[in-house]
Amino acid sequence: MSLLLRGPRAAPRRSRRWWLGFGLAMILLLVVAPLALSAFRLSLLSKYLCFAIVALGIDVAWGYGGMLTLGQGVFFGIGGYAMGMYLKLHEAGAGHLPDFMSWSGVEKLPLVWKPFRYAWVALPAAILLPVAVAVGLGYLIFRQRVRGAYFAILCQALAAAFAIWLVGEQGLTGGTNGLTNFHELFGFKLSDPANQRSLYFVVAGTLLGLFLLARALVQSRYGRLLVAVRDGEDRVRFLGYNPLVVKTLAFAFSAALAGLAGALFVPVVGIISPTLVDVVPSLELLIGVAVGGRGTLYGAIIGAVAVNWAKTGLSEHFASGWLYFQGALFVLVIVYAPGGLVGLWRKGRDAVLGRRTSRTDGTDRTGLAVPAVRPETAPARRVELTGAP
Repeated sequence: MSLLLRGPRAAPRRSRRWWLGFGLAMILLLVVAPLALSAFRLSLLSKYLCFAIVALGIDVAWGYGGMLTLGQGVFFGIGGYAMGMYLKLHEAGAGHLPDFMSWSGVEKLPLVWKPFRYAWVALPAAILLPVAVAVGLGYLIFRQRVRGAYFAILCQALAAAFAIWLVGEQGLTGGTNGLTNFHELFGFKLSDPANQRSLYFVVAGTLLGLFLLARALVQSRYGRLLVAVRDGEDRVRFLGYNPLVVKTLAFAFSAALAGLAGALFVPVVGIISPTLVDVVPSLELLIGVAVGGRGTLYGAIIGAVAVNWAKTGLSEHFASGWLYFQGALFVLVIVYAPGGLVGLWRKGRDAVLGRRTSRTDGTDRTGLAVPAVRPETAPARRVELTGAP
């Protein structure tokens, strides 16, 4: 009986610890980082947090849904180009073409560019267009029950095709150079350090809010169903649920986050180009999730920031060999720490506290999320506990 009494009390304690950790993360991002980092490093952190937003969506789709998404660069690029088109048209002014179009011999503004003169079109499009592409693509793929490596290859091929198309359309997309030379956003000069600091707070606040949204999603009934689809799609189908809808919604959610991250990335960094949406950037985002710990949400954020921070640091000291270090890091994590940094921390914590690798936190031994089972929904386990001497 004591076990039954201890169970309900443990949940509030875990909840209090979680909110304490979230509060510490808010203090680190919103107070410590702006005070401790220089303007240059804070701008780099803003860029890393944009990638962390993409990683958060990948974790929902991959860590909880089992969909190895190797093409998130496509959705990131759509959001980035939507924001970039608005900024270029705003700076060109009414009746004028963006600079790269003049250089490319374009004499009339393409029809697809005209709606992006207005912020109320461009900003929603940065999210809705990726969602529309993800819903259409997901419906076609998941309807044919394509999954695993085949799904990953299709996403990767989509990213490669998108980058090739962007390069080939010089007069429409800026070609290899992409869209750059942004100077103002809603009347604020992007070169002003104060405005860059304000952009950092916008990105950090957006990340924190999206994290709470993603956590609420995966802890809901839909989140448990998504995990069930990951672990046994055919069984879920036999129970009367439609995995097509479940997986498509998760894929669309990850695309929405990637599109929003792309829209935030453009004013922070000042460029969007095919090199940022190709296969390699998509793989790097996935590496960040794996290094941090998939199926944990906060692990994806930690991994994305850590990998990109390490990438910057290694490239500064080992300009010709940092890619090898990055590849070795990914291999070591996959082989020796499948749960990522979060999994290593949990094992160390359990070893220090002298207890087994716990499964009371909603994860399995690799750190992946597992469906939450409450005592009232598991009568067989309840009988076993109450019948113990």
